[in-house]
Amino acid sequence: MNTSERYNRQIILPEIGEVGQYKLLKAKVLVIGAGGLASSILPYLAAAGVGEIGIVDDDVIEISNLHRQVIYKSSAVGKYKVDESKLMISELNPLIKVNAIVEKLSGKNAISLFEKYDIIVDATDNIFIKYLINDACLVTDKPMVYGSIFRFQGQVSVFNYQNGPTYRCLFPDENVQSLNCEDAGVIGISVGIIGMLQANEVIKMILEIGEVLSGKILVYNILNNEQQKYDFEKSTNFVMDKEAFEEKYKEVENQVEEISVSAILNEIDNHEVLFLDVRNEDEVPKINFKNGIRIPLMNLENEFKKLNPNQTIYVYCQSGIRSKIAVELLQKKEFKNVKSIAGGALAMKQLLKEEKLSL
Repeated sequence: MNTSERYNRQIILPEIGEVGQYKLLKAKVLVIGAGGLASSILPYLAAAGVGEIGIVDDDVIEISNLHRQVIYKSSAVGKYKVDESKLMISELNPLIKVNAIVEKLSGKNAISLFEKYDIIVDATDNIFIKYLINDACLVTDKPMVYGSIFRFQGQVSVFNYQNGPTYRCLFPDENVQSLNCEDAGVIGISVGIIGMLQANEVIKMILEIGEVLSGKILVYNILNNEQQKYDFEKSTNFVMDKEAFEEKYKEVENQVEEISVSAILNEIDNHEVLFLDVRNEDEVPKINFKNGIRIPLMNLENEFKKLNPNQTIYVYCQSGIRSKIAVELLQKKEFKNVKSIAGGALAMKQLLKEEKLSL
């Protein structure tokens, strides 16, 4: 099958044609995150013939992912998401180049990664990473295609497009706390719809057709099929260059110290140590430390006085994301010796299975 035969149905659209298909072939798109949003973003970009697609994620597939991360098979549980997503979209379209990047996006690698691509797609559910993506896009002058889910509602926008408004213009408060999918719950259809809308914005920018969601945010509710578009303006209050970026993220990323699950094994019965669970009450697996306490992250701001700021505190959540937010919050409250347990309860669950940890 030749190229024109594969893409025939979109080439015959007058807005695309052979010229548009060539634009797609030459385009380079980087997708941050290989979860639910990416599960619809990636196959549609690949099928359309986007010539080079990079995927950044350091996570492995869990059984609880499969209801919304529909590009993965049950047999792939435990494997890296980027490797499995590369396999899937390469089989869908072997004519394109796919780069699987098994890394966590950080201030150390964001600039060098973004410089290699034309468009950056935010397929994450982490507030800190969204600010990081935005700021790295400002430094490298790349557009950011934003997607976000909260329960049955999703949002889509495009930031930094042709010097347009940025993520910080819409969400200036960097200290806001937001529940991710693990906290708030999500149905797979929500991420599927929002991911496709993100892919649509990417295609429009590459082809230079239609109206890009720059300076606008689309809000879609799957329960009643209502959608609204809201306009927002560019703010001139925030400036980010490479030097400011490196200084900011060097400081932020060094703030939160992590400790591995294996490193806490000797602390299980140490009553001078407190294990702080910041998950919600209904989350499993249950991890019952003798010297433990549970304060959900959303309540921590109001209940931190229950804790001793001079005590050694190991904080954990489900996977190690919310615990970092909790550590930052406690550090701002003058807690001196507080660390996030890498991998959270899911990592501890594995040690429980291996009988290396008994509670």
